[in-house]
Amino acid sequence: MSRPAVPFRQFVIKIASRCDLACDHCYVYEHADQSWRRRPVVMADETMASTAGRISEHARRHRLTRVSVVLHGGEPLLAGPERLGRFADELTRSLDGVCELELKIHTNGVLLDAEFCDLFSSRGVKVGISLDGDRIANDRHRKYANGRSSYDKVIRAVTLLRERYPSLYSGLLCTIDIANDPVTVYEALAELEPPRVDFLLPHATWDQPPPSDPAAYGDWLIQIFDRWLADGRPMSVRMFESALRTLANKSSLTESLGLEPSDLVVIETDGSYEQADSLKTAFDGAPATGFDVERHALDVVAAHPGITGRQTGLEGLGEQCQNCPVVSSCGGGLYAHRYRTGSGFLNPSVYCAGLLRLITHIQDTVRAIDRTAHSLPPSDFIELASGYGSAESIARLEEGQQSLRRTLLASVGGASDSLDAWRLLTLIDSEARPVLDTTLAHPYMRVWAMRCLKGDVDDGHLSAFAAVAAIRAGVRAVLRVPVRNGALHLPSLGLLDVGGAAEATVETGERRFSVRIGGRGWFVDLDAPGDSPAWSPVRHLAAEGLTVALDDVDLYRDCHQYPPAERLDDRHLDRWATMFDEAWRLIRRDHPMYAPALAAGLGTLMPLAPHPEGSEISSTARDAFGAVAAALPGDATSLALLLIHEFQHVKLGAILDIHSLYDPKDTGLYYAPWRRDPRPLEGLLQGTYAHLAVADFWRVRRLLDRDEAAHRAAVAFARWRTLTADAIGTLAGSGALTERGEQFVGIMRETVRPWLAEPVPAAAEREAREAAAAHKAEWSRGVNAGHP
Repeated sequence: MSRPAVPFRQFVIKIASRCDLACDHCYVYEHADQSWRRRPVVMADETMASTAGRISEHARRHRLTRVSVVLHGGEPLLAGPERLGRFADELTRSLDGVCELELKIHTNGVLLDAEFCDLFSSRGVKVGISLDGDRIANDRHRKYANGRSSYDKVIRAVTLLRERYPSLYSGLLCTIDIANDPVTVYEALAELEPPRVDFLLPHATWDQPPPSDPAAYGDWLIQIFDRWLADGRPMSVRMFESALRTLANKSSLTESLGLEPSDLVVIETDGSYEQADSLKTAFDGAPATGFDVERHALDVVAAHPGITGRQTGLEGLGEQCQNCPVVSSCGGGLYAHRYRTGSGFLNPSVYCAGLLRLITHIQDTVRAIDRTAHSLPPSDFIELASGYGSAESIARLEEGQQSLRRTLLASVGGASDSLDAWRLLTLIDSEARPVLDTTLAHPYMRVWAMRCLKGDVDDGHLSAFAAVAAIRAGVRAVLRVPVRNGALHLPSLGLLDVGGAAEATVETGERRFSVRIGGRGWFVDLDAPGDSPAWSPVRHLAAEGLTVALDDVDLYRDCHQYPPAERLDDRHLDRWATMFDEAWRLIRRDHPMYAPALAAGLGTLMPLAPHPEGSEISSTARDAFGAVAAALPGDATSLALLLIHEFQHVKLGAILDIHSLYDPKDTGLYYAPWRRDPRPLEGLLQGTYAHLAVADFWRVRRLLDRDEAAHRAAVAFARWRTLTADAIGTLAGSGALTERGEQFVGIMRETVRPWLAEPVPAAAEREAREAAAAHKAEWSRGVNAGHP
């Protein structure tokens, strides 16, 4: 059966076909395919324009939201800054208004200098560098043609990125040689603090097997995986994270693992389209398609048998792979590594034995951790403990919260006098379960349910939740719903001002409802809310990739530390909308590690009344997952920090609902450098986890801001990195952490550890120490006086 072509989302552009190094493991020059000899040295301007046009045409036709373009070679820097700049500009122009462009360059680094970096900074080009480890490891293969070492120049390039252009530094690529000590290689790479490391198996086939026993490559990688995991995953390692993800039935991050269809195409300097260039290791002409940018659209290439053959998943593998217990994770290995004369690519990877050992080891490690992790998979636990969190890990927390909410609903609803509401909810659950899940996901549902169980409020609000679920499901029902403070409250939808009454009759329909109290009546159409002036809907703030409810009407929003604001007028609503959009843009641009979790988990912003003294205030509530409360701060940077900081509390609260991280019987009080009062252990843990993100926020801002703002950021970073590390030490030494808590705090420690070595101006360091000392002295005086 024919399948629709998978659109390309990744484009490797061979901007230069020659190289200034003579690496003996290079697949371009040292393997079977020698087509580079017949190609132009650099890509012509006309070919660049056609390439950009084809990518734009393809993205528009398939309505792609994002494409990734990697400038490659040979050595792409040999194309020179002017040509690279022209091509980056051409791509940007062609894709403007079509989709987002992620632009990268992969280089050996020996030519990288400030001129190139300034160019890449102005065009938003991320830089990845090839480096095989320490000097000894790197100089085994990555040398000039005359045998000279390239190591010093590569380290100089990495240092330039780290110290002067950190926003460009995307990571390191290391080709494995098992003659090198794996831990030494790992430590040499980790010392350079790369955001990501790619470990690559040296290209080989069954015709040209690797230089060592294939199983030994798995053993070599296992030693690095164990060390990386023990260190708290200090940087992203694509191969390991892909294995962890695929073992958890998530998508792979690399084409060398997993069963996802390939969406990559290569464009050579002459404009010819090729399949993945790793195929050059198979046989001469292996990656060729016969198509080029001048004559052929990308859809033509997408239908090429060589391309579609890498998109058939399990069906495209041989019998041995199909019956393998780790096939969903391994995926048969890299396509090129399966080649054997006579049977083509219908073989396991030549590294099959090594991949089996590595993936089985990772699987066993995951299971061992999972025996203590229960509901939260170890990969998510590690990711969250490090201070960050993917959309998938937040979804896992949401699953735990949904289970809790359903348990609470059953506890309240099963004993409620509102029998009609309870029956309606059970009906909707059986016929439209996702609708009920959406209704229960309202953050203040749990707040209400917990108060019911404590006897602080009655259970009449159950009818309001039933009405909301019915309206969303389009179910016709008639319910008696309580009136509170002169209003009918429908959680997550809004409130209807009905005046003095105890109860209203609500009749529901699809996205509409009517209300009767005595002889009065109201009708509300959710798609035309302006038609009912008594209706105050929950409004929303929208930014690119994130929409949140701005809930200033919910009946149970008073659960936060500070009093809620009254209904916002249009002027204040506009201020919120503008600042939220600016803050979210800033987070996505400058603090992208926090964006996925916020986008997946932040559902509600609740405006607080301004503080009488003008202080910035914000809060979360332990029972209100997904909600952050705040008074509107003075600028978007402050709002961005507030969102990142407070969402740490949201995450940790949900983690604590799944895992016991500390002994609840501990009665100790501990110094928290951000508070004037001693804190119980959970309070210290919450504050420390939040300030992990605060320190990271200022760590980035000190490099991006200018003048006085940069100084203030440097002071804040110097202060909070040290105090957060100290608080982690207090937690670790408390003697009250569970085994799981010790793991969590240990991973936090590994996140902050490298920050302590980052350079900060002496004046900023001094000011940070003085502020910390003053706070500690004030705290000590308060404690000694008995009123901190």
